[in-house]
Amino acid sequence: MIVATGLVMLMSIPGLALFYGGLSKTKDSLNTMAMTFVTFCIVSVLWVLYGYTFTFGADIKGLIGGAEKLFLKGVGPNSISDLAKTIPEYIFIAYQLTFAAITVALASGAYIERMKFSAWIMFTILWMSLVYLPVAHWVWGGGFLAKLGALDFAGGTVVHINAGIAALVGALVLGKRREKALIPGNLTLVITGAGLLWFGWFGFNAGSALAANGLAGAAFINTNTAAAVAAIAWMVVEWMHSGKATVLGLASGAVGGLVAITPAAGFVNIGGAIIIGIAAGVIPFYAVAKLKPLLGYDDTLDAFGIHGIGGTIGALLTGVFADPAINEAGRGLLYGNPGQLWTQIVAVGATILYSGVMTFIIFMIIKVVVGLRVDAEEESVGLDESQHGERAYNL
Repeated sequence: MIVATGLVMLMSIPGLALFYGGLSKTKDSLNTMAMTFVTFCIVSVLWVLYGYTFTFGADIKGLIGGAEKLFLKGVGPNSISDLAKTIPEYIFIAYQLTFAAITVALASGAYIERMKFSAWIMFTILWMSLVYLPVAHWVWGGGFLAKLGALDFAGGTVVHINAGIAALVGALVLGKRREKALIPGNLTLVITGAGLLWFGWFGFNAGSALAANGLAGAAFINTNTAAAVAAIAWMVVEWMHSGKATVLGLASGAVGGLVAITPAAGFVNIGGAIIIGIAAGVIPFYAVAKLKPLLGYDDTLDAFGIHGIGGTIGALLTGVFADPAINEAGRGLLYGNPGQLWTQIVAVGATILYSGVMTFIIFMIIKVVVGLRVDAEEESVGLDESQHGERAYNL
């Protein structure tokens, strides 16, 4: 589990930082990487102060954890959490910390190239505290969605739908960039980042078995298969749509597949993983290529299109393909339990509604306190210089 924890950290720094940083304009690349970096630092501190206990503390009316482990009070080298009996509690704390950090950082992909760095720091603190902690408790900490029987092996609702909806709402509130075109500054960084995300995702999904066992092996092979199938599916659809198969499309498809298989990784068999991979390569492509231009929102790096849509696909299809032969905790529609699909719909709907409303309120608070956007001149110069006084490239 220590290795799995390190792999999930690798997804944030450097994986996500390189993926997002390479996609942004050269004048905004450093700021984009800094948003992920500072988020990991802030969440690392807040998690041990109060994040862990409000997520995994004793359940309070199905909504939030108790405060009995503030500052990790009562946790020692021999402590074992009832929610993770196979590993020391310190390792469970560190492992879950990495999930909280990357969830907040994922939303930054929709806000880059125009959001104040001070506003992003305030967003990280408020959103992690008011949105991530309750939703994670609902699903993984014994909250009301866990009691309903919602299935989320490694973060379809908690991580990807949650962050994807925050990305969409934030992008709508921030408004469009003045230079709206997506001009990747360095596609080699994008591919390097995508590779690190894929590699680190094995800690994310296989690690969620909380043991080195057959279930971890199933999650591992499902994760790899869905990512590969989705990358190929995105490539084929893009080739048919635009006449070219881009490298960016391959990377986007792979990430879409990783996102979609996340809630299902430890519940479905290999056939389910392949179908989820196909859906994750096709539907998010059209969300990015068609839906975004049609509705006119400026989700800069398609955090909603890939994480919000991909996470929803995975969460719903888990309710269809969950195979009790893989994990007896889950039985989906195809295995005689149509109610599981309805439970998944409820979990998705609750996450979308809560994350959307709370993200809007948080943005209004930030707007009053420090403001949301840099001014026109700072945006034109680029956020590397205007926010940090540095450049990513001194060429």
